[in-house]
Amino acid sequence: MFHHTEQLEAGQIYQYLVDAILPRPIAWVSTLNAEGIANLAPYSFFTVASVNPPILAISHIAPRQHHAKDTLANLQAHPECVVNIVSADLAEQMNATCANLANDINEFEVAQVTAIASQQVRPPSVAAAKVRYECRLNSIQTLSNAPAGGSLILLDVVGIFLAEEVINQEGKIDGTRLDAIGKLGGDDYSYTRDTFAMPRP
Repeated sequence: MFHHTEQLEAGQIYQYLVDAILPRPIAWVSTLNAEGIANLAPYSFFTVASVNPPILAISHIAPRQHHAKDTLANLQAHPECVVNIVSADLAEQMNATCANLANDINEFEVAQVTAIASQQVRPPSVAAAKVRYECRLNSIQTLSNAPAGGSLILLDVVGIFLAEEVINQEGKIDGTRLDAIGKLGGDDYSYTRDTFAMPRP
């Protein structure tokens, strides 16, 4: 079965993307709004855009109501954030921050997430996150203003927090200790516990 995308509705395209491009890493992004109130929201369209310099990329998909999600608006007001990596023990709290709340509501408080001061940026970090990337906004590229249209957010990484418990004897992050989760289609998630290795040729 082959589909011409111009013949599909946005909802159908969304399903064909998120149900097969998986598992997707989750960026649990903390920001501040114009009044300094903290926001915390997960994004699963997330990857590394550059290593030298270190830049992360997050895609913000516009909701059908034509208003910007808090994270995007907050970055425009205060161009800093923290990308917290979601370990399995934080899954329930991360899910609670998916709720569509008003911009003046602090998701840290609603989801009972303990915040900790960041080192180089103003937004707080998730204290229990074992890996955290403190970032400053590089740029926002609007790809479409239509409902379900995307904006590409590029973030310069200015600091990296690594919990001692996830570092192995070689000084690298041990994925089994990080125990990150990934996003699948719908309400489904995956663990990163069942892995295999293949030496590169």
